[in-house]
Amino acid sequence: MPAHPYSRHLHTVEQVRVMERAALAALGISGPALMRRAASAALNSLRRAWPQLQHVCIHCGPGNNGGDGFLLAVLAREAGLQVELVALTAASHGDAAAARTAWEAGGGRVRLWDAHGELPDAELHVDALYGIGLNRAPEPDAARLIEAINRSGRPVLALDIPSGLDADTGHCPGAAIRADVTVTFIAGKRGLHSGRAADQVGMLELATLGVPDSVYAGVLPDAQLLAAEALPPRTRCANKGNYGHVLVIGGEHGMAGAVRLAGESALRAGAGLVSVATRAGHVGALNAARPELMAHGVDGPQALAPLLERASVLALGPGLGQGAWGHALWLTALEAGKPLVLDADGLNLLAHEPRRFAVPAVLTPHPGEAARLLGVATAAVEQDRFAAVRELARRHDAVVVLKGAGSLVADPDGRLDVCPWGNPGMASGGMGDLLTGIVAALLAQGCNAWRAACLGVGLHARAGDRAARQGERGLLASDLLIPLQALGNDVTGHEREHD
Repeated sequence: MPAHPYSRHLHTVEQVRVMERAALAALGISGPALMRRAASAALNSLRRAWPQLQHVCIHCGPGNNGGDGFLLAVLAREAGLQVELVALTAASHGDAAAARTAWEAGGGRVRLWDAHGELPDAELHVDALYGIGLNRAPEPDAARLIEAINRSGRPVLALDIPSGLDADTGHCPGAAIRADVTVTFIAGKRGLHSGRAADQVGMLELATLGVPDSVYAGVLPDAQLLAAEALPPRTRCANKGNYGHVLVIGGEHGMAGAVRLAGESALRAGAGLVSVATRAGHVGALNAARPELMAHGVDGPQALAPLLERASVLALGPGLGQGAWGHALWLTALEAGKPLVLDADGLNLLAHEPRRFAVPAVLTPHPGEAARLLGVATAAVEQDRFAAVRELARRHDAVVVLKGAGSLVADPDGRLDVCPWGNPGMASGGMGDLLTGIVAALLAQGCNAWRAACLGVGLHARAGDRAARQGERGLLASDLLIPLQALGNDVTGHEREHD
């Protein structure tokens, strides 16, 4: 379906509530009328995804999400489908009560959920149990129904949000629906795009329900989805000096691969020159494997100093270690006052010696590293990735990339972008080293920290999706290097894009 002009905008639950009220006023309609629009959009989504389907079971909760389900049942019956309806409760409240009455008035039967019973054997289950207001674990009976739906082996359509998923954070505090398709209403919810949402949402569609542009213009989004972008074409008279000099610092004994991957990705992302400062024992292997990298053995700060002087951007941390050698190089590099990307052990050292950055800096922690920087458990980071990444950006006065499913990019002022690409095959060693090199290369080519982080995260994830066309399992970090080069030069291809 064509993208809506505001389809990249993501909102909090509170913002969506404001937009719903504004929509009712702007359209001059009642709550039930807006609910009927949602039901109609849901039926359209159902028909697009499963055009041959004849038998559907709709599961309704007591609130407005359940009301959407009751009206979907009315419309589906009118369209000639066989409809069964399972309700969590004997009564509905608010506008949902009228929707329930409309279903029953037409002869519709409501079957109350029996936690010890069986689901109807339908071709499709529709989740209309809980909407965006749920931020706790579902009640035990509802949890059993959710688990039964998930076990059914039948496809699932979720209305607005998969029940059990927190619409603000993407966290699931208890049982949660695993949908094949989710049709969300009016505006994008940020929790549908990061963390656990990747396993719950399935294919996501936005149905705006005819809401006018004035409603969207009146509420600034809390976050945005990244757009697919490439670097501008180079001038014909370009030379390597125009595109910066990245210095990758790291590679303690046994970890030469980390600096090679970071250095090679910096080259593939367009840096004019890339040097590597590492253990002397790694220089020969690096020269043999990738002669375009200028590898230098450094035994301490004195040997690092002339390399720092020539560099325009630092990539600090891949394979660095936290021993005396790594710590000394880390301190020396930070004192050089050069723009930098900080990753891996560069972040672990920062957790022990916190500081704010006066130079352009991009930090790229995974959730475990973010937890160490914040002094909390990893689970606390995953419970609210949005809050965690914003706090890290504020605390360190840097742009921060919180990696993972739906990677987040935040700046110290609270601006936040969400990556809609990437795949589980990228959960393998060396992927973070690649991202470090890519972002450093973009800084070296003149991007500011925000632009380098957003463009770098997008290129990295899209290269991962293109590389995974042969399958996700067994994907190597180095498999991304050629797709990365292609994507940096244009945006053609068939990688998955968001609506």
